[in-house]
Amino acid sequence: MDFQQESAIPGAPARCPMHGEDFAADPHQLYDRLRAHGPAGPVELAPGVEAELVVEHETALRVLQNTTLFARDSRRWTALNEGRIALDSPVLPMMAYRPNCLFTDGAVHLRLRKAVTDSLDRLDISRIRRDVEPIADYLIDQFSERGRADLLNDYAKLLPLLLFNKIFGCPAGIGDRLTSTMSAIFDGKDAMRANEEMTACLMELITLKRREPGDDVTSWLIQHPAGLNDEELKDQLVMLMGAGVEPERNLIGNALLLLLSGEDSGRGAGLLIEEALDHVLWNDPPIANYATHFPLQDVELKGVPVAAGTPVVISFAGANSDPALNDARQARSKGAHLAWGAGPHACPAKSPAQVIAITAIEKILNALPDLVLEVPEKDLQWRPGPFHRALVSLPVRFSPTPATRVAASLQAMNTRPRAAAAESGQVPVAGQVRTPRQEPKKKGFWSSFLDVFRL
Repeated sequence: MDFQQESAIPGAPARCPMHGEDFAADPHQLYDRLRAHGPAGPVELAPGVEAELVVEHETALRVLQNTTLFARDSRRWTALNEGRIALDSPVLPMMAYRPNCLFTDGAVHLRLRKAVTDSLDRLDISRIRRDVEPIADYLIDQFSERGRADLLNDYAKLLPLLLFNKIFGCPAGIGDRLTSTMSAIFDGKDAMRANEEMTACLMELITLKRREPGDDVTSWLIQHPAGLNDEELKDQLVMLMGAGVEPERNLIGNALLLLLSGEDSGRGAGLLIEEALDHVLWNDPPIANYATHFPLQDVELKGVPVAAGTPVVISFAGANSDPALNDARQARSKGAHLAWGAGPHACPAKSPAQVIAITAIEKILNALPDLVLEVPEKDLQWRPGPFHRALVSLPVRFSPTPATRVAASLQAMNTRPRAAAAESGQVPVAGQVRTPRQEPKKKGFWSSFLDVFRL
């Protein structure tokens, strides 16, 4: 790994880039090197974007929980305010201020977070599972007859996108555009245009839900006593998608990789899905480094000086691998790892995220029980970037099976008690099932899914 400049602190490591293929291939090399010199160390998140990365568990907890010395509001970012950060920097969309739960503090944060958590709490676990199952069936049917698939891009990436369309209450047109724009943002394809389109989609959705409220998160946010205005509503929806879609696809993808890997660690060793998820959250958390804080004054992190306004990034992966947690890590103690964050900005959707991942993985393993990796595990590539732990692809092969899961899912929904179907918002209209592959170029994933399930 190349180090770009000498450290200003004698004995400390030089500033290390977190944006190249070397870091993506072996991030723990960096975490271990920094930890050998102290609880935090100098890194470069993108060309010209410097930060301190916290890799010690105890120090990470102190930063996450200390609202007196540290703020999440990135308008305090000195280098950005002084014009030293390029406006087209690839990390700016993940670090620039938005008036949402991630980037606010104090009373403003409490008001926004209360609206979000109250709305998410209305998504009971059984409903989430019922929402995930038909989406999983639909996606599996798209590739089950081929005998080959990329489980990341054909399944793990699309499932949370379609699920968020469902829980946001998106109609066909808005949902198709939102799915397309979110995919473009996460893939780094014309992100500026995609961000503008995403904003337009969400503002249309908010206008629609103010006029025609439904049983969905968007309507619940609108109706919340916090009285969010349209801009605030849009920014909370952006935050929910950003904090939900990308991490969820990586959680599913990384757990599937573990389950499909060698006999000593995957299904061959009798590993359960829940155990695979715990292993991933400890060792390859989908958001490996984030929760950027800004010191309100010059501080020291156990002897490491950090100037006010410097980005202090929490390495969840680095903190989890702290030798001080060896016993907890070996026991996979769920309360010790930091994959869900900690303090006032801890993830508010831990239980739903796990249910989504468990259901998605159960569905694919049950549908295609002889799944195997198409390439050796060592040949799989990890996506470069400072924040995520994400595969580029997850190619697999399996025995081709008929694409009949959607029909079976509809049958189950028709035989389910009417009250349960009404509660889930999935009351299909009787009639012949029309498969989405009849019109592959005319409709997006969401409108095709809605056509099939008549939602």
